[in-house]
Amino acid sequence: MFERFKNYLAETKVEMKKVTWPSRGELKDATRVVIVATILLTIFIGFVDQILSNIVKLVFR
Repeated sequence: MFERFKNYLAETKVEMKKVTWPSRGELKDATRVVIVATILLTIFIGFVDQILSNIVKLVFR
């Protein structure tokens, strides 16, 4: 079992050397995109929620 774990770590090390890590600038840009997308999606979901809540109130009044 220890041999399998050792093999796993060796293979992981080889694969990690193949990874192309983003630069600091690319990481900042990607983070901004995620934050803006999250904010826009939150606003959209809130808007749709308000509309659906009003429709449900009208139907069950």
